[in-house]
Amino acid sequence: MFAAYAARIDPDQPLSGLELGERPEPEPRPGWTTVSVKAASLNHHDLWSLRGVGLGEGSLPMILGCDAAGIDEGGNEVVLHSVIGQSGHGVGPHEPRSILTERYQGTFAEKVTVPTWNLLPKPKELSFEEAACLPTAWLTAYRMLFTNAGVRPGDSVLVQGAGGGVATAAIVLGAAAGLRVLATSRDGAKRARAVELGAEGAYAPGERLPHRVDAVIETVGAATWSHSVKSLKPGGTLVISGATSGPNPQATELNRIFFLELKVVGSTMGSKDELEDLLSFCAARGVRPVIDSVLPLDRAREGFEKMAGGELFGKVVLTV
Repeated sequence: MFAAYAARIDPDQPLSGLELGERPEPEPRPGWTTVSVKAASLNHHDLWSLRGVGLGEGSLPMILGCDAAGIDEGGNEVVLHSVIGQSGHGVGPHEPRSILTERYQGTFAEKVTVPTWNLLPKPKELSFEEAACLPTAWLTAYRMLFTNAGVRPGDSVLVQGAGGGVATAAIVLGAAAGLRVLATSRDGAKRARAVELGAEGAYAPGERLPHRVDAVIETVGAATWSHSVKSLKPGGTLVISGATSGPNPQATELNRIFFLELKVVGSTMGSKDELEDLLSFCAARGVRPVIDSVLPLDRAREGFEKMAGGELFGKVVLTV
């Protein structure tokens, strides 16, 4: 079957290890189901895999891709929950949780096999392309906002780095849930787009905000960390799920964190129940993922290049 896969690890030039070509079809295994992939979306996790983060040389070649929507062996339209081993179903009780492609072949292929427990029905209101955007970036944003930040309608939230998949999802979900959303981006066009999607205002990174916020959604890391901490109200919460600009900020702002009793919460992915809630929320409220572009699987390299260059707003979706 045709697939996009990691053939080599290169921390400095990750795309040099990306190959497109034939790979073996998944073999049946007890408790697992094979899905014919209709659409799959890119995440920064795929770039990190090509750099060797969470993926070792001994696991190569590895088909990339965490997210997918498709049709299972019974003809049902399904969405894939990408965290394997969370429940023990299909893997045994002692295997630690992992994100698909850290241990198992991924979704950038004609077929993928996953534990049957990891499949959810696709709402009829969502296209395959829309549904394929939800299991990683949108689920991460959903958990950051509603589980780990604990915000409620009327609360204010700063989303750093508008344009990225998680940040864009947080803007749309936050606005749909009645939050007062502020956003930042280096790019003026992306700031304008953030306002179109429901943000009250959009600002350059580090720019003084009109008011402090109850929570910050942080995926950028070192470049925006100090601004994130300084933007919080006393007792506010900073939720971080990524560090695309690096993990080591010049100033940690520890004095501000303890004096203002701020909370810093790490967040990774989300649960199957949260994904089910997210799917229902999108279907019921008319919320739809922001898609930057849709490409056929054989043009996957173009999508990777757009993501690596930061040239997108929303998700890149690959169709099979």
